[in-house]
Amino acid sequence: MQIRPIFDVDTSIDQSNYYCFIDGFSEQELEWINNLKELYEYQPATVVGDDIQDIRKSKVKWMHIDEKSHWVYDKIKNFVLEANNVWKFELSSILDSIQYTEYYDDGGHYGWHMDVGPYPINHRKISITIQLSNPEDYDGGELEIWTGSGIKNVEKHKGCVILFPSYMLHRITPVTKGTRKSLVLWVGGNTYK
Repeated sequence: MQIRPIFDVDTSIDQSNYYCFIDGFSEQELEWINNLKELYEYQPATVVGDDIQDIRKSKVKWMHIDEKSHWVYDKIKNFVLEANNVWKFELSSILDSIQYTEYYDDGGHYGWHMDVGPYPINHRKISITIQLSNPEDYDGGELEIWTGSGIKNVEKHKGCVILFPSYMLHRITPVTKGTRKSLVLWVGGNTYK
């Protein structure tokens, strides 16, 4: 007996992988971002629901959208629109500010986690990471994503933009030398549809 799906199935969707723009931001744009981040103060890095010392060790700044930063949000939005052709999530909002993050060689890391969960992060559907450091400027600090078929070490190219579904487990391995710098943002809306 052949079982037929009750709902139409789009076989082009793969919600178990990440998307990469290897040269997403130019050197000049990265310099603008470096200058822009100086306008903001460092804040404590937090997590939802767990003891932070075991999960995460980093410094962050929140780059809120304003007349100086809107171009970064607009550029990221264009990456999201292209990458979302793979996942086809219903998206409607960017509720979080861009997070500038530094991981130092004093054990800076972020253990296995998802970017979606209970309020206030229940709106997230797509996670975005932008590599600001040259890969030769640090050791460790690998962005690893669990795709369901294994762990993937993603690209470390300066200016590279990585996007992935926010429900995918991922981590930053401990930095053993130098400093890893990145921008992170989340896009979402209502519950997954």
